[in-house]
Amino acid sequence: MTITTEVDELQRLIASLRGCVTSLVETYGDCPAIRRVVNDADRILNGIHRLEIDVEELAVAGVLAKACREMIQIPDTQYDHDFWRDVDHEGIGGQTRIA
Repeated sequence: MTITTEVDELQRLIASLRGCVTSLVETYGDCPAIRRVVNDADRILNGIHRLEIDVEELAVAGVLAKACREMIQIPDTQYDHDFWRDVDHEGIGGQTRIA
């Protein structure tokens, strides 16, 4: 599924959500619980509109994300002791004292 297809599907779903919210408003009137639902639906709609604006940016990010998923194998072998020379142990602090 492409990002534009997914955004189109979101548009269809938000239209259905708005219809349900309108039905709730007609049934229960203007009360705090219904206002919260209306506000949440509006916030979702605003997010989808912003998503449509950012589709091109997301397409570029998707390409970068696929490139970042490459696994790097880290060997289980022990490092040479010289690798750790002059390194402080975490949580203990400095082990060498310079006067």
